[in-house]
Amino acid sequence: MTSYFTTNDRSLRHSMKCYSGLRVGNTEIPNDKKLEVALQYINGIGRKRAHQILCELSLVNKPTKDLTGIELNSLREEVSKYLTGPDLTRRVKADVQRLVDIECYRGFRHVEGLPCRGQRTSTNARTRKEHQKYGSQEVAERIRKHQERSQTK
Repeated sequence: MTSYFTTNDRSLRHSMKCYSGLRVGNTEIPNDKKLEVALQYINGIGRKRAHQILCELSLVNKPTKDLTGIELNSLREEVSKYLTGPDLTRRVKADVQRLVDIECYRGFRHVEGLPCRGQRTSTNARTRKEHQKYGSQEVAERIRKHQERSQTK
């Protein structure tokens, strides 16, 4: 495969690389969508939160590519106030792990891979049963021992 670029042309081509979206909250949001929809691409921001952010900044729901630099900076500052992206997933995992460690009912259900909020399991909960189980084998063993102790009492 022959290259038609010299070393100078390659560096020029690399620096002219175009990105398809803007970077807000460690996530790239699309340029071609309206701002309220584009914000929902960030993990942890849904419809209500996106609308709330636009109201707080008093921004019009316009396409993302039409944002000015000042609007973009204020948007980044506002999004950074919320728990989003990998920080949110880390917090959720820590919360589930806390439930498992204190050996409460919801922790048992997470370890067993069953629904935690009272849904029936005899005919439903197929998708929940397929998910990967939380916690290590040691935790599962502790829970089984605890269940055996409670049954013998």
